[in-house]
Amino acid sequence: MEGFEQLIVSVKHFLDNFGIPVMGETIPIKVIALLGTGIFLTIRLGFVQLRHLGHGFAVTSGRYDDPNEPGDVTHFQALTTALSATVGIGNIAGAAWAIHYGGPGALFWMWMTALLGMATKFSEVTLAQKYRNVEVPGGHKWEGSVSGGPMYYIERGLGPAWKPMAIFFAIMLGSTAFITGNAVQANTIADTLQSTLGMSNVVIGLVSAGIVGAVIVGGIHRIGKVTGFLAPIMAAIYVTGALAIILLNIDQLIPSFALIFREAFNPSAGVAGTGIGAILVTMNWGVDRGLFSNEAGQGSAPIAHAAAKTDEPVSEGVVGLVEPFIDTIVIVTMTALVIIMTGVWSDKIPSELSLDGGDITYLVQDGQGVVEADAPTTISVADGRQLTTAGEPAFAWHDVVVDRFFVDEAQTQPFSGTIETTAGRAVSPDGTVYTLLYSDAPEGGAPLTMLGFRRGLSPIGDFGHHIVFVSVLLFGISTAISWSYYGDRCAHYLLGPGAVMPFKIVYIGAHFLGAVIAPAVAWDLGDIALAIVILPNLLALILLSGKTREMMDSYFERKPWKTQG
Repeated sequence: MEGFEQLIVSVKHFLDNFGIPVMGETIPIKVIALLGTGIFLTIRLGFVQLRHLGHGFAVTSGRYDDPNEPGDVTHFQALTTALSATVGIGNIAGAAWAIHYGGPGALFWMWMTALLGMATKFSEVTLAQKYRNVEVPGGHKWEGSVSGGPMYYIERGLGPAWKPMAIFFAIMLGSTAFITGNAVQANTIADTLQSTLGMSNVVIGLVSAGIVGAVIVGGIHRIGKVTGFLAPIMAAIYVTGALAIILLNIDQLIPSFALIFREAFNPSAGVAGTGIGAILVTMNWGVDRGLFSNEAGQGSAPIAHAAAKTDEPVSEGVVGLVEPFIDTIVIVTMTALVIIMTGVWSDKIPSELSLDGGDITYLVQDGQGVVEADAPTTISVADGRQLTTAGEPAFAWHDVVVDRFFVDEAQTQPFSGTIETTAGRAVSPDGTVYTLLYSDAPEGGAPLTMLGFRRGLSPIGDFGHHIVFVSVLLFGISTAISWSYYGDRCAHYLLGPGAVMPFKIVYIGAHFLGAVIAPAVAWDLGDIALAIVILPNLLALILLSGKTREMMDSYFERKPWKTQG
């Protein structure tokens, strides 16, 4: 398992550093591809995200729905299915990790990714509707009557010669469904429940997989009904809690925005030491987590939107345009403001350190900052402090070197002895063995957001963390439910309708496995899959942008919605 984890870290490091050198830093290809495509489509489509956002909300409301038009779900159900996949762990945990590693300035780059991503999402969804495959109803209801997404507009829009790229995309996105949309969600649910309630990851995985399985076997009809009910409730609870915190700390609002803009272009420090002060590191984390949050350019959400009941592709395109706005401009901003305004992003809090846990890394100080290193066999500790010299790896929690270890939760008894990294234990000179030590350490991911909500709502009660706790459970499960549909459409494209149910069964098993693997590995696997799957989709969006512009101009000239509703 250790060799596998090291392989994943190495691959992610390569992808993160594969790009164009600028001023001593490297701009990753995925950042260039996402932002470059977003800028191109924004200009090519005449700033569609600013001109037609209002129409997108109008269509989403159901005002122009026609149940007799082809498709499996309504505009609203298509949006909530896609939002259930995007409004989730990326908003709660992803935004927190972006700030942890990239600092407050990472939020600015998440905004930029979302703003440009609105044009990208419009293009994806419009093309998915245009080139979708609508079948005569028959067979099993859970198979669905509509299939759409990038694999279809690559093959049908660009021509048969591009089918190998369409197949490659379907394979990669199907794999991504298992990881980003499934294992990462299960992993965050398990991490939250384990750290909060001490529950076994195995038990959590079994229960969570059972819930997901009960929904996804019903196909897009059941998924649409469940997400159409859950998504608005989840968003309302979460946003209400965040708004309350902002109002309670309103004096910090302007200083927080000032900090965000200042740190976006002139980062002064990060909580995690890697890349301190590098603007490209802050940008990379913002774009990384921005993509994970709103999925613009990834090619996943268009699969859900392709199932909407409409014969006007652009009418669903403007619904897709609403997604990044709700997901990132609204909900991610709420999360980030809570974390920044309450000050928890830079705090170290009393923490229990599991010596065989997945949150451990080993860091070495070099000339440019702090870099990750292989684990040493042992680390000597005296009076709680690590006896490491320059060039030697030090024990870190959430990628921050631990200042001092204690053997008791109250942190009154410093630990002395040896930490045996391979065995996952610490041994004192008298032979006492510890599998847990204690220290002040920074939080990250969903627990960091929980801490922000708890502190932010503390003036009116000790319940803020429960809002995040419930949200993580609901968001994580709903995301996994929605992503199952993305994956089964890929299986349907590659192998036909007979592959749909076997895919669902394997997907449920992967959800369970995701709950028991190390958190860092799950996130790294997701990042690797995202970095690869976006490239064929973005290329297709650029090559088909003329067709998208033609459909958009025709739609807004004809105004077909005026004859509906």
